[in-house]
Amino acid sequence: MTDEKKSAGNSRHSFGGSIGFVLAAAGSAVGLGNIWRFPYLAAKDGGGMFLLIYIILTLTFGFSLLITEVAIGRKTKQSPLTAYGKIHKKWKWIGVLACLVPAIIMPYYCAIGGWVIKYLAEYVTGQGAATAVDGYFSNFISGQAQPILMMLIFLAIVAVVVYRGVNKGIESLSKVLMPALIVLVFVIAIFSLTISYTDEAGVTRTGLQGLKIYIIPNFKGLTFQRFFSILLDAMGQLFFSLSVAMGIMVAYGSYLNDDADLGKSVNQIEIFDTFVAIMAGVMIIPAVFTFAGTEGMDASGPGLMFITLPKVFEAMGTVGKIVGALFFIMVLFAALTSAVSIMEAVVSSFMDEFGISRNRAVLIETVIAGVVATVVCLGYNKLYFEVTLPTGASAQILDIMDYASNNVFMPLIAIFTCILIGWVVKPKTVIDEVERTNHRKMGRKALYVAMIKYVAPIMLIVLFLKSIGLW
Repeated sequence: MTDEKKSAGNSRHSFGGSIGFVLAAAGSAVGLGNIWRFPYLAAKDGGGMFLLIYIILTLTFGFSLLITEVAIGRKTKQSPLTAYGKIHKKWKWIGVLACLVPAIIMPYYCAIGGWVIKYLAEYVTGQGAATAVDGYFSNFISGQAQPILMMLIFLAIVAVVVYRGVNKGIESLSKVLMPALIVLVFVIAIFSLTISYTDEAGVTRTGLQGLKIYIIPNFKGLTFQRFFSILLDAMGQLFFSLSVAMGIMVAYGSYLNDDADLGKSVNQIEIFDTFVAIMAGVMIIPAVFTFAGTEGMDASGPGLMFITLPKVFEAMGTVGKIVGALFFIMVLFAALTSAVSIMEAVVSSFMDEFGISRNRAVLIETVIAGVVATVVCLGYNKLYFEVTLPTGASAQILDIMDYASNNVFMPLIAIFTCILIGWVVKPKTVIDEVERTNHRKMGRKALYVAMIKYVAPIMLIVLFLKSIGLW
């Protein structure tokens, strides 16, 4: 019986080896959040100081959440919707939230994926200069037909990969795209460090100067309140960077072989993701600083990727057309590997909960995501409106969905997961699963127990209160 049938009590497809799991999990983690949010936070939060805090949190806070979710998945051999109920039947409701998050993210991620395809098409066809014109991005997303068409193309690619299953689809894609993505990041980062530019005022800036801003800690004006704010920024980024509290790592963990070294695999994901996140900063910050100064480094999210960077590529001249094309190829690869993992979390949940085939689960999720993503696209024209979020930010449909998933549900899932593992079924549940492989002792065991029981829940509660505007 294949992974197209209900997995409870049946065999499931699994990754061909640890490297397949690590590349797929890292591909999930290396998404748009790493590319358009990490560099902005690093520039905003004191460069090297943010990097240091982020790395420490990755090895402690992030490690605890990541290894917990992977262990839950492998122990239960279930998707996020059903795995938590297998750990403790009264806590199945966490799985509902863990499945709801990717279901919310998938439609608007596809809308953004469509934007990436549009920009890549412009650069590949030699029309990249048009994307640097003021108003290009807003004119594109406020159009009716084209954003929907691009979104559907992106969704179709993702659906085909997930339809092909764990081995032929997810693992095969990750083994091709992730090495290619790393090469592209390296090439663009190295180029970013070699550039220089003299502005109209006669001021010359270089990529190496931008690198110094990025990696050298800036303690100017540092107070406890500012340090705490940087800490919370780094924590929030970890959710995106490690794909935790989205149900994804539970789903991928369920496909991890019993003889795979779980602890080692998680360590490799930490290293892989942290490296790419830091390299994203090396790729973007020096280039933006060189051509736009410190003012240009204030941009993040779609504004950075679709407005600021095209202007930077245009300022580079002829070589900018090539760099722009390579950049959006890299972004597309990152978006695809992440979107595949998001869809898989939902599809595997449908399969495990309702006993339906993979084919049918993919079809259902594709239709749902396509319909909702169309509404997201129309949110910039026919269905346009604005509301004010609890954080004070103005929001449209995409922003509301992003806020609900990232600021509300993800911190809550992480909090309740810590309570379940730390206090209800006890940390030994995860530790035993990790040590079951070749009877190896779990690394950072004492740290894990302290984090999952005490430190992480407190930090997460504070992050949650800040995320909903109560702190």
